[in-house]
Amino acid sequence: MDRTADRTPPGFPRSGERAAAELRRQPARVVEARRLRSARGGSNALDRLTELAGRLLGTPGSQISLLTDVQVVAAGAGLPPGSVGGESPLETSLCTVTATGAASLVVPDARADDRVRDLPPVASGQVGAYLGTPLTTSGGLVIGALCVFGPAPREWSEADVATLQQLAESTVTELELSALVQQYENDRIRWGLAIDAAGIGTFDWDLASGRLSWDEQLNVMFGYEPGTFEETIEAFSARLHPDDRERVTEALQQCIDTCGEYDAEYRVVRPDGETRWVHARGRALVGSAGSAVRILGAAYDTTGEREGAALVTRLLEAMPAGFYSLDREWRFTHVNAEAERLIGSSREELLGQVLWSAFPSAVGSNVEDSYRNAVRTGEPATFDTYYPAPLDGWFEVRAWPTPDGLSVYFLEVTERRQMQDRADRSARRLAILAQVSAELAGTLDAPTAVSHLPRIVVPALADFCIVTLVDPDGRPRDVASWHADPASQPLLERYADVRLDSMPVGSPVARALVSGEAVRESGETVLGMLAPGEARDLAQILHPHSAVVLPMRGRGRTLGLVTAYYRPGTEMTDEDLAIAQDVADRAGLALDNARLYNAQQQLAEGLQRSLLTEPPEPDHAEIAVRYLPAAEAARVGGDWYDAFLQPGGSTMLVIGDVVGHDTEAAAAMGQLRGLLRGIATYSDAGPAEVLRGLDASMATLQTGTLATAAIARFEQTPDELERGVTRMRWANAGHLPPLVVNPDGSVAELASWRGDLLLGVDADARRRESVVTLDRGATVLLYTDGLIERRDADLDAGLVRLRDALVELADLPLQEMLDELLERLVHGRPEDDVALVAVRLHRQDRPRPAEAGPNKVPPTVPPERGTA
Repeated sequence: MDRTADRTPPGFPRSGERAAAELRRQPARVVEARRLRSARGGSNALDRLTELAGRLLGTPGSQISLLTDVQVVAAGAGLPPGSVGGESPLETSLCTVTATGAASLVVPDARADDRVRDLPPVASGQVGAYLGTPLTTSGGLVIGALCVFGPAPREWSEADVATLQQLAESTVTELELSALVQQYENDRIRWGLAIDAAGIGTFDWDLASGRLSWDEQLNVMFGYEPGTFEETIEAFSARLHPDDRERVTEALQQCIDTCGEYDAEYRVVRPDGETRWVHARGRALVGSAGSAVRILGAAYDTTGEREGAALVTRLLEAMPAGFYSLDREWRFTHVNAEAERLIGSSREELLGQVLWSAFPSAVGSNVEDSYRNAVRTGEPATFDTYYPAPLDGWFEVRAWPTPDGLSVYFLEVTERRQMQDRADRSARRLAILAQVSAELAGTLDAPTAVSHLPRIVVPALADFCIVTLVDPDGRPRDVASWHADPASQPLLERYADVRLDSMPVGSPVARALVSGEAVRESGETVLGMLAPGEARDLAQILHPHSAVVLPMRGRGRTLGLVTAYYRPGTEMTDEDLAIAQDVADRAGLALDNARLYNAQQQLAEGLQRSLLTEPPEPDHAEIAVRYLPAAEAARVGGDWYDAFLQPGGSTMLVIGDVVGHDTEAAAAMGQLRGLLRGIATYSDAGPAEVLRGLDASMATLQTGTLATAAIARFEQTPDELERGVTRMRWANAGHLPPLVVNPDGSVAELASWRGDLLLGVDADARRRESVVTLDRGATVLLYTDGLIERRDADLDAGLVRLRDALVELADLPLQEMLDELLERLVHGRPEDDVALVAVRLHRQDRPRPAEAGPNKVPPTVPPERGTA
């Protein structure tokens, strides 16, 4: 009847939903229904009851449903095939509505009844009339329903309802009986399995006949072959150990005389000579005359238990850890030798004592909490605890509950705790120092990095902190501060602004600066040294209990101070002082390194720039130069530029790069630059001849240097001057090719990458010249590889970037063009030195001084490639 699809169809009645929800809120009912459901298969009575219900009430259909979290059809008549044993949602079942009612559910016309008309069985036409009654157990739990139904409406009489209720009672009785039978059978099987698994044997001694019956397990236990036991008390006694025979006989006799119980543990000597321990228990049965007529009992082998107990005792005594056991009244029942040593009391003193009385300091501690929680929950507990004098130590404790009370295993871990504390302190120190190192190593601007120190020191090493730096003129200046309390941070910042002006010559700050040693003072002393005014008022509000001033020491000088303050209740330990001084020393060394680096960088850059003179200012051209040292380190290099006039009046531009990045390269660069300038200004030679002369001079002087160079000379005849064009004659010794920006903004490269040999390779090498004609307004750029070279890209890609930038910047004034090139290509911080020299030919003729030669042409900033 209630067989539905796997999914609850839409539109099922709200009463079905409410009924299902109400049933699911009864967990005890669900558990009982599942228990009875599991037992229903053991009887055909349920099928007979459903058939009887249909016959007595004259319906084509009848059904018994058990309601767990779903409806289960336990039995039925007139149902579609496969319905019995099937499951369906509670929300779609008329039996669910029946189970939540106070009495039977009587439905003469299901399609007109608001309670059930929208349920699937009714909507499908399967149910037109319905009568159902709840199945209620003896414990008052509704576990299902018995119902009858038909497709057509009909009236139900009171006799019909009474009949169905009687059948429902029989159904519940049958379900409970089946469950009991199944439980009994399960228990019987489990009991038999347990007896076999435990090795328990049973005996029956008939006192009237004298027959002693044993099962097979006892025969095996006593070493009798099948059929050889004579079934007499004498045969039993024959296997008893001689020392136990009298005691066991007396125990049996007492059981007979008192009609009571028999309990004895004894040794059995088997035919092979092996001795086993057996524990037997029994009870006397009383006859009509009031005397014992037989003894029934059981026995099992306890040899393993005795051996195990003895082994456990030996292990407990030998184990290098303390062990004791407590009964349910917290009394000591066992104490091993190591526990005696660790606790400092003998087992005779402890056995029988209550734990809380013997060790009162454990009351209210984590020991008591953990022990009681373990006993209450049945879960083991593991924890570390400190017990004061007389033990005065740390212990690792493991406690686990037992049927008799609590067993406790413990080790003294005082030394381990001390080592762990030292390791934790060391890790803390390393973490602080690592953070300081990271701050200082992440930038070359050490003063800025040092200003972050207060946030590292607070709160790990102090309650608040001020960092002071010494200016180049020797004056201290507070640069940073931090307070553990955010609300006090503005007060501390203001105090750092005004405190130094209020401090006397003998203040802790002044003493630390002069001595280079840490100075520790109380807060009262610090307050007493401050002159009346704002600084003293702020210090009183900040209320330091003590202060320590730590010098930031460099190489032979103090570069700053770290002042750590402590509020009442806190104090700097010796270990904290050591860590804080280490922090200050690292900061001082970083400051000193930064100072030396800056000095070296300024010296190197000054030396480099001193060798690179300002360019001339010809009438017909503008010349601009740039030099930018590498940003990675303070190092001199071999990049250089030059621009000068030859005796004949021509303007000559030079760009070069000596192989190497060190002082030797810089020295070689200065030497080559001087040689080239001397050759060019004395001889009035062209670019190729100047390079050949320089190469020959390098060989004669044995400079041992390799270098690249490119030279461009700008020449102009009167006719060319009249036409507004200029010839550029140039030669290249292994350098990057010049670039030309034409007046229309296009960019050209003057030559391929194949240039003549580097300088210093072969003094006899042939040097070649090229000539290109340039219009007014053209720009020529010569440059070193630092402008275009990148770690992640090759020079060809760099040249493309340079050409693209020149196209975009062609309309800018020359000086602006070079600045923008450096910003775009190296962002002002090149990976390698960059030298630039550029010339821009004036767009209109300007009158030349009389002393200028006819070929004098103004140099300009180098573009990409000129047009021939």
